[in-house]
Amino acid sequence: MSAQKDRWVFSFSFLLFCASSIPTRGSMRLLQELSPQEYFSSLQAGRASLAYFSHNVSPGAQPFLEQIENSAEALQDYGVSVVKVNCPKEDVSRYCGKENAVRKAYLFRGNMLIREFPTDALFDVNSIVANVLFALLFNEVKYVETLADLQNIENALKGRSNMVFAYVPATGTAEHRAVMEAAFAYGTVHQFVLTTEATLLKDTGSDESDVSSARLLFCHCQQATDLAEPCRRTAMGQTLTMLNIHRHLKLMGAPLVTEVAEDPEKVSTVHLQLGLPLVFILSQKETYEADRRTAEFVAWQLLGKAGVALLSRDLVDLNILLRSNVALKTPDEGVPIKYLVLEDTDEVITLVEDKNKIEQIQEDEEEDEEDEDEKENNNQDIQDDQVVEAVSRDKKRELPLEQILVLTEETFHSALLETARTVVLFYASWEAVSLAVLRSYTEVADHLKGTRGVLLSRVNCWDWPGVCTKENVTQLPTIKIYEKGERSVMYNGMWGTEELTSFIMLSRVSCPLKLATIDEAEGYLRGEFPSELSSYHHTSLLGVFSTATSEAREAFEEAGNILRGHVTMGMYFEDDALALSRKYAVSPPALLLARSGGRSVEGIALSKQSAQDMVRMIRYESLDIFPEITVQNLPRYLQFRKPFLILFSDGDISQMESKEMLKLAKGRPQQAFVACWLNLKKTPVGRGVLKAYFATMPSLPVLVWVNLHAGGQVFKFPSEQSITEMNILSWLEKLKAGLEIPSSTLSEEDWKPPLPAYDFLQMMEAAVPELPLHTSHHRGDTPERHPPESPGGDTAVREEPAQETKAEKVGSPGRDLRGTAPRLAAREKQGKRHSKL
Repeated sequence: MSAQKDRWVFSFSFLLFCASSIPTRGSMRLLQELSPQEYFSSLQAGRASLAYFSHNVSPGAQPFLEQIENSAEALQDYGVSVVKVNCPKEDVSRYCGKENAVRKAYLFRGNMLIREFPTDALFDVNSIVANVLFALLFNEVKYVETLADLQNIENALKGRSNMVFAYVPATGTAEHRAVMEAAFAYGTVHQFVLTTEATLLKDTGSDESDVSSARLLFCHCQQATDLAEPCRRTAMGQTLTMLNIHRHLKLMGAPLVTEVAEDPEKVSTVHLQLGLPLVFILSQKETYEADRRTAEFVAWQLLGKAGVALLSRDLVDLNILLRSNVALKTPDEGVPIKYLVLEDTDEVITLVEDKNKIEQIQEDEEEDEEDEDEKENNNQDIQDDQVVEAVSRDKKRELPLEQILVLTEETFHSALLETARTVVLFYASWEAVSLAVLRSYTEVADHLKGTRGVLLSRVNCWDWPGVCTKENVTQLPTIKIYEKGERSVMYNGMWGTEELTSFIMLSRVSCPLKLATIDEAEGYLRGEFPSELSSYHHTSLLGVFSTATSEAREAFEEAGNILRGHVTMGMYFEDDALALSRKYAVSPPALLLARSGGRSVEGIALSKQSAQDMVRMIRYESLDIFPEITVQNLPRYLQFRKPFLILFSDGDISQMESKEMLKLAKGRPQQAFVACWLNLKKTPVGRGVLKAYFATMPSLPVLVWVNLHAGGQVFKFPSEQSITEMNILSWLEKLKAGLEIPSSTLSEEDWKPPLPAYDFLQMMEAAVPELPLHTSHHRGDTPERHPPESPGGDTAVREEPAQETKAEKVGSPGRDLRGTAPRLAAREKQGKRHSKL
């Protein structure tokens, strides 16, 4: 059969497969509704069914029922029927009368119960199909947690069968569904093994540092007979979809090397039919054995990327074969075969892999043009996938919530009065981001266990919407800190455990802290006072004032109130303040900065600055002089809107480079730029940054100048020059004079989150405009304060305005938040047209 005909047959089969997967409009409703008696009498031996028992359909269960109905057709393909069982009110049988029965779905095989599912684990079609197939294939698909378990399965399969090893970050995702569907189809041919443990993926030797993406490895155990010899593994390079897995398994089942004896133009293999190139290793009788070994070596290196064929010059009468040793045939129609003379196998592999990269770039550009209209929906999907991963991960094991007090409408106000400082997390138990933050919050509770005067608590706004409405919680999740019920401060920083813990601990101490003696002031600079902060790494700032500098002292105190929780600030204004300031060669009013536990104290004179000026100066001066940039601290440096001089390194930088860059950072003229470094091993996202800056990955370390806020030009420090202060300053002078050519220019596109957060109250107002807002007065309300705006507009904490004022601004109805979830699900079903995330 000709290559063209083969390709046509494969394409037609593929279209039939896709067409069979498209639901037909107007088809009969596949979700059956039966009574308990009808359902149990209809069960057949060996037939699987998924049942949901309900007395009546509450609004909260409507999204679940919609997803169950949507999954009925997909499950029918695997012989699983979906049934909604309507329970009579008087029915108190096992499934209808059970207290939590309406919150669960049940999987039966015949009349035998296989598995119970919490309904919140079946949140969409993917999770339903994945979990149902996972339960049905429990004995066929092995789940492993350790490397030893995986090796035991490998050893048992050696010489008998191959293994498909899949890693998914969480169960219930689209990738998990794809793996289970593949296991259903190919489980009798290959042994499928699944894990969700990221450490196991790393233990298998995977060089991918990103464990947030699913992976699939084909393990060639059938060819391995020696127990001491590990099975060869071939990773699937594409995303985990059913079609990609089918394609990968098809390639793994093809012959490693195909021997051909006809014109290459007439040759067709499964690789060409699946859109991959075919490499011909040209051989002859005298060198057949060596050429065969070469072809097998190349085939293993290109497995899954290209096919390899061994073509004998002796059997094909083509003159061009005598002048070449390698030929490349692509799947594209009309593209002639390339005949080449290459020196080694590395060139063969590079030829294929580079071509793949070029084609991938072209495909991405075409997809970007086609998908421009669906950009918002795509962003929604990406963001949902990330938070779903976190939620699914946490549902595998119960969070230790015993150290976090649950507050209700009855206990909220009394709890605020019992402890000096109460931290409250406002969240929704069904909302993915809330549950992801709850994990960090439990870690904070563990860190602060036994800390006096601090109570960690939580309010589920799904259960107690009245409390959240009165506390002006318009976005979830939200964290507020209350001091004896008199004052609330809302946290707007990063949601990481370290950031939250630091903020709570630093906010316990007065800011600024008034020191009474020089000994206290010296201990404060050394990080020994107050003692409760001695274990926290921070820069201590001490304001020294004389009796004649009351204006500067008042501005310093106001700045401390604004920065509370983010820095430690002390204040000394006793009669001997002059003696303390002279020790550090400054005159009052002055600011002393102590870094690294007081080993380095820097004195800065304070002029007649306003509180806003002091806030900006303190924020800047409290940062590291030559910081290591991470995902967590980057916003602090971006807010100053200055150019970045970044040293990218694959690991820790050398002592010489650190010394030279530190000298440069300390002597920077008028703080004109941010000198910093980035460790690609600790912050692998830096590789993506470098790829955005340069066409190819530069050799490391590399020093880069980039001005993100003015022009976006990227300049690369000459690699032939050593990184010294003198060389860098000379290079910067050339940049300033316009003598250097930029390596690239970044686009002016804003760096924003894909979509804004939900404003729940505002959304409910739009949905139910007739409901009025019942404002209430809380004894802890304080007048609104406007902290001075930083250069980047960054204010990581702000005091809450009076509720009456804020309520007027929001103008939202005081509606039960539990009505929001079904409404959002309905909107998502209508093509995700809402503009809020």
